[in-house]
This record gives sequence, structure tokens and C-alpha cells, in this order.
Amino acid sequence: MTLPRAFVRVFLAAALSLLALLLPLRAALASDYTDLWVTAGEDAWGVNFVQWGSVIFATFYIYDINKKPVWYTAVLNWDGASKYTGTLFSTQGTYFLLPWVPGDIVDQPAGTATFQPSTSNNYQGSLVYTVTTVGTVTKAIQRLTVAVIPLGGLYFGGQVGEYSGCTDNTLNSAYRDAFSLQVTQSAGNAVSLGFAYGDTGNLICTFAGTLSQNGLLYRIDGASYLCSDQTDSTAAVTDLKVTAQGIEGHYSAPVPLRGAGCREDARFSAVHN
Repeated sequence: MTLPRAFVRVFLAAALSLLALLLPLRAALASDYTDLWVTAGEDAWGVNFVQWGSVIFATFYIYDINKKPVWYTAVLNWDGASKYTGTLFSTQGTYFLLPWVPGDIVDQPAGTATFQPSTSNNYQGSLVYTVTTVGTVTKAIQRLTVAVIPLGGLYFGGQVGEYSGCTDNTLNSAYRDAFSLQVTQSAGNAVSLGFAYGDTGNLICTFAGTLSQNGLLYRIDGASYLCSDQTDSTAAVTDLKVTAQGIEGHYSAPVPLRGAGCREDARFSAVHN
């Protein structure tokens, strides 16, 4: 007999208290933008982003008026609404073939920079940077994919989610789950994610579709979303990423079985089993 999801959640609530602290829904910071970013068609231009919470450290590889490499960095802070912005710095140091001389360092403000992520995805955006006395540059940027990243394997983890938009307001609620996860990835980018919730896998849910890769992240648009509790829907699986310990991601889907207008949004993270 398949137990209802509500029963499984109640049973797991105490065990998942710690996982809930580790897996918050990040409404303000929707994605990790750590990656190598480029502009299409400009193979020798780019910017590296490394993100720490609400701060992005950016390193540019660009060129001066003489077509020679020039070094700029920026510290960009989330403005709480739509973009990261901060100061652009120019840096000068010791010639690389000589012993390092600390006194050679010249690090000074050189302008400003702003990164505005796309509102429709997590792999595109706009970068505007101004070098004082030189000018302003505006770039449409995107994550650069360097190599295919394997996802397949067995994992165990936790999930934090929420039902919202239900016509019956009593059906809107948050939840926490624990699961085991089987990820199967084929050479043609077909993938399936099989979640078995609860200690005995009382509820089975499977997402299946075709992966698209953008830099360090995968996504599945229009994935089938089928569960043993008769859930039959399609989902967008985004922010799907390999971590040092396992895998993490996000999905959103309409869930009419639960009630009219209901949507489910969830984040999950798992370690290798």
C-alpha cells in the first residue's frame, strides 16, 4: 500500500529539523552565479565570478587600447532587488619572473561594475562596467560550458519545499522530506531522477527529460513528474549542480492532484550514498 505524502512528512519531521537549517529556501538569492562568464562570439574576453552569499568577487580578462591584457577586479554586493553592484579595482604588482615584492602592489579604485542576472534563467545576464576616464562597457554575458559534468549515481539527502497558489488556502503549506535518490544520465543527455521518500521508500517520484548544460549548472525544461501517489505533471528542474559531496537542485511544477491552482517549489541537496 502507498502511504500518503502527508503521513511520510509527519513521520520525518523530527529527523529533518537539522536538514531544514541547512537547506533554506533562498528567495532573495535565487542562484549561485559562481562560474566563468563570456559574451557570445568574443572568445578572448570573459569574467570569472566567485560568489560568497550576497557578494560576488569578479576578475576580468580584458585588453587595453594597445590590445594588451589589463587586470581589473570588482567586489559586487547584492542590492536586495535585482542586481549586484560595486567598485572596480585596477591592480599592479611585481613582474612574474622576479621574486615577489610586496611594495610593488598598487591596488586602487578604477570605476564601478554591475551584474544584473536574467529574470527568466540563471545562466544569462547583463554586465556593465565603467573605467573612470576611459568609458563604459555593456555586455550580454552567459555561462561558459567547458566540459560535461557527470550526474549519475546514488545519493541520500533532504528536501525543503512549499505548495502555493492553491484555490483552497488551507492546502498552501511548507514541508520537509528525506529521500534516497537514483540519478541515471545517458550519453544523449537523457536523465532521470528517482526520489524514494521515507526510510522505506513509501513514496516514489521520478523526474525525466533532457538535460541542457550552462557552465556548472544543468536544467531540465518540461521534465515529466510522476509519483506513486498519482501525481502526473511536468516540472522545470533548475540549478542542478554537482557538489564536492553530491548533488543539489531546484524544481517547480503545477500539482493539480493536490488542489486547483496549486504549485510546488522545492530545493534539494544530497550526498553520495
